[in-house]
Amino acid sequence: MTGRTYPARAVAQDPNTGRRSAPARRIRDILRARIRSGIYGNRPLPSESQLAADFDTSRNIVRDALALLRDEGLVDRVPGAGTFVVSDKAVQGLDRLRGLAETFETGSDRVVNRVLLAEVVPATPIVAERLELEPATPVVALERIRYLDGIPLSLDASYLTADVGAPLLALDLTGCDVFGLLETELGLPLGSAVVSIEAVAADPTVAGLLEIRSGAPLLFLERLTYTDSGRPIDLEYVRYRGDRFSLSGRLDRIPVAPNRGAAQPKERG
Repeated sequence: MTGRTYPARAVAQDPNTGRRSAPARRIRDILRARIRSGIYGNRPLPSESQLAADFDTSRNIVRDALALLRDEGLVDRVPGAGTFVVSDKAVQGLDRLRGLAETFETGSDRVVNRVLLAEVVPATPIVAERLELEPATPVVALERIRYLDGIPLSLDASYLTADVGAPLLALDLTGCDVFGLLETELGLPLGSAVVSIEAVAADPTVAGLLEIRSGAPLLFLERLTYTDSGRPIDLEYVRYRGDRFSLSGRLDRIPVAPNRGAAQPKERG
C-alpha cells in the first residue's frame, strides 16, 4: 500500500454550518477514538443513517463529521460500498526510550529504513551546542526514511558524536534502530532523552519523500539522547506523518502546594 493523499474538503459555508460544526467535531472525535482502537478493523463504518441514530443527530452532522475524518486521511468513501478506515495509526509511547523497530518488534521486518545520507560532516552551531562540542567538530550525520509495513512513516535526521557514530557507518542500517546498534554493537548503555514535539507542515521536499501532499500535517520531534553517564551523543530531528503516527503516554500529577493567592469564596452581603 502506498501513501495516499486527500484533497482538503471544505464543509459548505451556509447559515447552518456554524450550528453543525460543534456537534460534527464531537462526533469526529468519538469516531477517531473508535478507529484508533481498531473497533472497525477492515469493515466499513456504520452507515450515515445508523450513525445519526447512534448519536441522536442528523445525517448532515454525521456527513460533516465523516468529511473531517476524510480530511485527516483516516477514512475514505468507496461509492456503493461505504466509508472505510484508510490505515491504522502507529502509536509509540512516550514513557520509555525506545526505537521504532523496538516498538513494533512483533514483526522483525515491519520497519525498514531507506538510508539517504550516512557520512561525517562538520557540526553546525546548533548541533555543536546541543552535543556540547566545539563548532565545526566532525559529527556523523544519518538521514533515513523509515517505513512501517511498506508505507513511509517518518523522515529521520540524526547527528551523533564522531566516536559513537563512526562505527555505525560500517553497519547495515536498513533494518535496525540506532539505539539497538549503540547498545549491542558498541556496548554503549543509553540513559535518557529530552524530547520536544510540535506540529509543522510538510514542505515540498519532505512531502515527496514521505509520499504526502505539500502542506500536510506532520509531528516534528526533536530528541537529544544521553548515555547513562549523562553525556549527550545523539541529536535527532524526526518528521512523522500526521496521518500515520501518534504519540501516547501517561502523565502523573504532582500535588500542588496550597497557593495563598488562590481565589477565595465571595463574601455574601
